[in-house]
Amino acid sequence: MRLVKPSFKILEIMELYGSYGVGSDVLRAIERAGRVCYKSEKEITEASCYPFIQKLLRLNHESVLEHSAMTVKFVCDRGVSHELVRHRLASYSQESTRYCNYKNHITFVIPPWVNIDEGEYESAPHLSKADINWFLAMKQAAETYTLLLTHYHWSPQQARSVLPNSLKTEIVMTANLREWRHVLKLRTAKAAHPQMRELMIPLLKELKGRIPIIFDDIEEEE
Repeated sequence: MRLVKPSFKILEIMELYGSYGVGSDVLRAIERAGRVCYKSEKEITEASCYPFIQKLLRLNHESVLEHSAMTVKFVCDRGVSHELVRHRLASYSQESTRYCNYKNHITFVIPPWVNIDEGEYESAPHLSKADINWFLAMKQAAETYTLLLTHYHWSPQQARSVLPNSLKTEIVMTANLREWRHVLKLRTAKAAHPQMRELMIPLLKELKGRIPIIFDDIEEEE
């Protein structure tokens, strides 16, 4: 049984005329599209995209941001993925418990309130009573799942019924930048689930470094 922490990886940031993953190119693509609304294409300069997009955001003219999109791969537990796919203005590809067979290697995601390190485990390390109970529940689920597959010859889609929300899943999400703004505002808020915040707050910080302006006004709540 393997225990891991959640993680993410930005796979691609797309602009209108290609995919480069360079923040300034994304802004220029958005500007090229947005200036059509005002027929001000002649005002485009090397740096004009910055004030133009700042103005769009001040005016809540965010539909122009839909001309660029981003793809992110998340490693999280099934509970978090169930919340993530509720954002319908996006496309998803997710690891399937119907077709993936975990009998030789099952992985669970460590919640932020469980004090245990990543790694391979056969027995419970020295933990608090609550953490031990979580660990033992994962161990029991893994053993039962394997038993149903190997001894009773259940298929993966049948045996998955004993797997908990803490099961590791990988999910790829693609959405336009306007939708990512909505997702990040909602999922970094204080009221968001702690495991969702554990993923989304670092993602927001990385995006602020990679794409100027677009996400600068979003502040995670303490």
